[in-house]
Amino acid sequence: PSAGHTARMRLDKCYFCSSTVYPGHGIAFVRNDAKVFRFCRSKCHKNFKMKRNPRKVRWTKAFRRAHGKEMVVDRTLLFEKKRNQALKYDRDLMQKTISAMKRISEIKEKREATFHELRLKNKKKTETLAHLRELRQFKHLIKPPTATKPSLLQIKAKQHARKMAAQKSQMDLD
Repeated sequence: PSAGHTARMRLDKCYFCSSTVYPGHGIAFVRNDAKVFRFCRSKCHKNFKMKRNPRKVRWTKAFRRAHGKEMVVDRTLLFEKKRNQALKYDRDLMQKTISAMKRISEIKEKREATFHELRLKNKKKTETLAHLRELRQFKHLIKPPTATKPSLLQIKAKQHARKMAAQKSQMDLD
């Protein structure tokens, strides 16, 4: 490469878990119809060979998207899509693109933060509802706080019993 030209790495996505596969890493599986499947590690390759569905395996990106754990419907995600079109270099266009990329990343971070806050808020509500449901179901097992404390009558009875035992022991000594 010359001084003005910089080489770019080709970063692929793992077919199974959607993580990035760097050059020289992972496994490439080529099917009979010449379709190339890239895997980041042997774990993904083995799960693919076992014909597992990535949307049903909990640690994959596909599962997280399918079950509402990550943002799916957002305009900022469209900018991450891969485009295989050659563009003529234009300095002004590049500057605008870089500034737009920064702004888009800011927007994306804000939206992700609000998305996670909403998820956690909903989780808190569902947890409290589940706890209340469980309390209602097993309330016969729970004693009220006053049941564990002795009543005034019980305290007086114990004091009287101690006094009587003390008097009896004193009479035995005499």
